[in-house]
Amino acid sequence: MTEEYLMMRNNINMLGRFLGETIQEAQGDDILELIENIRVLSRNSRSGDDKARAALLDTLSTISADNIIPVARAFSQFLNLTNVAEQYQTMSRSHEDKVSAERSTAALFARLKEQHVSQEEIIKTVQKLLIEIVLTAHPTEVTRRSLMHKQVEINKCLAQLDHTDLTAEEQKNIEYKLLRLIAEAWHTNEIRTNRPTPLEEAKWGFAVIENSLWEGLPAFIRKLNDAAVEHLNYALPVDLTPVRFSSWMGGDRDGNPFVTAKITREALQLARWKAADLFLTDIQELCDELSMTQCTTEFREKYGDHLEPYRVVVKDLRSKLKNTLDYYNDILAGRIPPFKQDEIISEDQQLWQPLYDCYQSLTACGMRIIANGLLLDTLRRVRCFGVTLLRLDIRQESTRHSDAIGEITRYIGLGDYSQWTEDDKQAFLIRELSSRRPLIPHNWTPSEHTREILDTCKVIAEQPEGVISCYIISMARTASDVLAVHLLLKEAGISYHLPVVPLFETLDDLDASKEVMTQLFNVGWYRGVIKNRQMIMIGYSDSAKDAGMMAASWAQYRAQDALVKLCEQTGIELTLFHGRGGTVGRGGAPAHAALLSQPPRSLKNGLRVTEQGEMIRFKLGLPAIAAESLDLYASAILEANLLPPPEPKASWCRVMDELAVASCEIYRNVVRGDKDFVPYFRSATPEQELAKLPLGSRPAKRNPNGGVESLRAIPWIFAWMQNRLMLPAWLGAGASIRQAMESGKAAVIEEMCNHWPFFNTRIGMLEMVFSKTDSWLSEYYDQRLVKKELWYLGESLRKQLSEDIATVLRLSGKGDQLMSDLPWVAESIALRNVYTDPLNLLQVELLRRLRADPEHPNPDIEQALMITITGIAAGMRNTG
Repeated sequence: MTEEYLMMRNNINMLGRFLGETIQEAQGDDILELIENIRVLSRNSRSGDDKARAALLDTLSTISADNIIPVARAFSQFLNLTNVAEQYQTMSRSHEDKVSAERSTAALFARLKEQHVSQEEIIKTVQKLLIEIVLTAHPTEVTRRSLMHKQVEINKCLAQLDHTDLTAEEQKNIEYKLLRLIAEAWHTNEIRTNRPTPLEEAKWGFAVIENSLWEGLPAFIRKLNDAAVEHLNYALPVDLTPVRFSSWMGGDRDGNPFVTAKITREALQLARWKAADLFLTDIQELCDELSMTQCTTEFREKYGDHLEPYRVVVKDLRSKLKNTLDYYNDILAGRIPPFKQDEIISEDQQLWQPLYDCYQSLTACGMRIIANGLLLDTLRRVRCFGVTLLRLDIRQESTRHSDAIGEITRYIGLGDYSQWTEDDKQAFLIRELSSRRPLIPHNWTPSEHTREILDTCKVIAEQPEGVISCYIISMARTASDVLAVHLLLKEAGISYHLPVVPLFETLDDLDASKEVMTQLFNVGWYRGVIKNRQMIMIGYSDSAKDAGMMAASWAQYRAQDALVKLCEQTGIELTLFHGRGGTVGRGGAPAHAALLSQPPRSLKNGLRVTEQGEMIRFKLGLPAIAAESLDLYASAILEANLLPPPEPKASWCRVMDELAVASCEIYRNVVRGDKDFVPYFRSATPEQELAKLPLGSRPAKRNPNGGVESLRAIPWIFAWMQNRLMLPAWLGAGASIRQAMESGKAAVIEEMCNHWPFFNTRIGMLEMVFSKTDSWLSEYYDQRLVKKELWYLGESLRKQLSEDIATVLRLSGKGDQLMSDLPWVAESIALRNVYTDPLNLLQVELLRRLRADPEHPNPDIEQALMITITGIAAGMRNTG
């Protein structure tokens, strides 16, 4: 057992003790005794005690209606506290040394020097570094904003308790605050009573910035700067922008009817209000701090002769920021603001230039240490967040655009665009894009769907350049899908080029992506307007749902490799945008490993990646965690560009082609080929009940009347995670590897595992997934919830799982112990299992009771079920 694990467990025990005291006071001794009995039985059951397991099953299958909710809440809350303790441990001083020794930018710079990479090349690569994190509202976040803040405060208390010089009184006060915070969390409803609106989701994103990224971003840049100064004798320029943040919250309308043009406009206005609020706090501190009297002649000439010249400048900014807050308060309330445009802050430069002038003057006057304090942090926030706080992505599904243009062409007598051939569509779109006359008649009243598309384009056209980062087309399949959006934006009167980003998602679309982009790059109008810059989004969720993890991973790799080489041949700067989720089934993997397994040169123009739901909180939810996550991203991007991974051997690619075909066939034979699969899936998981959980504003299905094929990738993953079979993340992968090894490819596969980061990362991801599966729990779901005639399917899948685990262990050479090389992770999973097991078993009982009388659901049972779903999500961490 590692020292770090012992320290974490001590914190967890303390938090658990405080939770117990809270429950005892709130619910009484009997409930606390029941909860403790369940915990002990669960621990003993995990240790192989069959009698304890039988007693655990009996206790939870006969639990009284009065005890269901407090028991569910106790184990759910405990898992949330475990997450807080683990987050704290990953950023504590004892852990930081190990991490920084292996993967930090400082360690990378030292390694690059050892490998004789030229200092000039390293500095040039650092100057081009760009990490763009896109916060999305995908419905997997189970923690409300009111609880997020309490968890941040608990983390701060743990950090205070880590000091060895506390007096007894100081320790007592900190522990009392912890107890109070845990009591506040216990008495707060962890389940939203209603689905969040898109604007509430946007506010959740703003809370992440306020509570974490506002401090975490400058902390990361300081860390990067210190590493560059120490190892390269190079200080980062003040205006370097290595990180940018964008958001889908309020802009992602793909399948979400609640995101309208009006909502998008309001989300942009709210973001500006929040940015002014946050910058006002910084400026107020600078007003107190910058009391110096000495300044340069240039500064005095520009801003006037004053006793405290810097204060005069920042006080003027303070006044304008207060006006800005009032301005957007009026706008959001539907009132006409009384301010002129020069009385508010509406552009980054209005903040940047006066503050940068202060910085230069202070530096020139020998006050560099003052300039490099809060002032420098604020300048870097201006660069990375700006007065819009976040840039907004717009996303819509491709057929919505073709339907809108089809309605226009029918009205003006040109026929139905949506029925034309691809060649005819392209010819029409290029002609209209090159024309100076408008296409849409002024006196025309379109359908509601088309009006919404046109209104969205008008909202985009209203914004200054840079406020909207891009327009993403989901389910992009053809060149005309991209040209259609350009035409709709042109008709809305956009005055600048907005990147239009095709999102290639399914297996077929990924395979066709090179041909689609080749067609676009051959269009003269298109090449002229993009100015040799192209962003392309790679979808991880739908491709994995379509073909299974192994086939999807290889399709994603092949598509990226082909697109990188195409853009190099055509002289186009390519930015790949990765639509990853938290799970392996949605492209998730430890960030550092995932980036180093990308095709060579695919990170040349930086990284753009989605972070969603609970993964935002786990990777970016605390300032120190955010700084460390950004540092890991930075070191991986720099390493991938300066020490690129090898081009895969032809023999490796041939084997991967075989694995992809075989794994896809195995996956689809089960998911599409077995007539009993859909009823089994819906019985053995809480898929249907998940739709009732108010996690996100978006419906669980694109088509409410459709089957599994219409289910979104996230609830598809989420449902299988709940019953601990984790099916989408492994089905087909291990079996295809075993087939290949048995057919004489074992030596090549072992070579791939040892020398190819792409393949090695896939094996590591499978091992992580397998460590979170549990066949006993999955079987229990079957026995209690599934008709006997369908049990064969679960038995077959669990047999497959067992064989796949053996295959991966054989390949990784780890004997019979999963995650043996990562004891920290293995210990964390083992600790959580003691608390997730009761939630799983309780969930089965609640599903059984609800399904026994679906016409008359018990509200308490429904609420308890929701709590088990969110608790298991907290226990498994990477849920969606």
